Amino acid sequence: MDKLISNNKLKLSVVLLGGLCSLAYYHLKNKFHLSQFCFSKKWFSEFSIMWPGQAFSLKIKKILYETKSKYQNVLVFESTTYGKVLVLDGVIQLTEKDEFAYHEMMTHVPMTVSKEPKNVLVVGGGDGGIIRELCKYKSVENIDICEIDETVIEVSKIYFKNISCGYEDKRVNVFIEDASKFLENVTNTYDVIIVDSSDPIGPAETLFNQNFYEKIYNALKPNGYCVAQHLNIKLNHLYII
Repeated sequence: MDKLISNNKLKLSVVLLGGLCSLAYYHLKNKFHLSQFCFSKKWFSEFSIMWPGQAFSLKIKKILYETKSKYQNVLVFESTTYGKVLVLDGVIQLTEKDEFAYHEMMTHVPMTVSKEPKNVLVVGGGDGGIIRELCKYKSVENIDICEIDETVIEVSKIYFKNISCGYEDKRVNVFIEDASKFLENVTNTYDVIIVDSSDPIGPAETLFNQNFYEKIYNALKPNGYCVAQHLNIKLNHLYII
């Protein structure tokens, strides 16, 4: 009985997390322009009214690739200080210099607390950084990745080979579709689910609501774990006040 209660509490926390994400998204969507950017031949700058008076800028060494996929604008450029940079709809997704800090924390925390996880799902994460880290675990037998935008995967394989190398692992299965639809009929399947989504605009919008996290709840095994990328409370604190 104690184990059942513990498992229910664990899975309930996933649903509560979904509720918090939904609440944050509701306030941000109604109060702020979520993200804006500009770039010239020399600088790329990402800024937002959510953190007034601030911007994150990188000096551009060379524009390597730019296109508009079915879902979003995709940009890859080489910076002078952070290596190559992946940008989706004007929002920086990763830089070669410091991507490890994000991908390692997102992966190794849930994988360490989970007891010999065998079946793992990655939502989003088309760049492959999470997959690369998951492939380090011998206990893992199956890694499913559900990414809505195939262009992100293709671009990452070309320009970020050291990050996307996990796609070569035979345990990895790629599903190109909306994760919310993918999870509709999935129950009691995954030991760990990692939601490596972009921000709650564009194609990732369906991943920031209560309904999506209820599907996560159902897809997890009773003692499963979920970790999710969500908004930065330090930068997005204004909606709380």
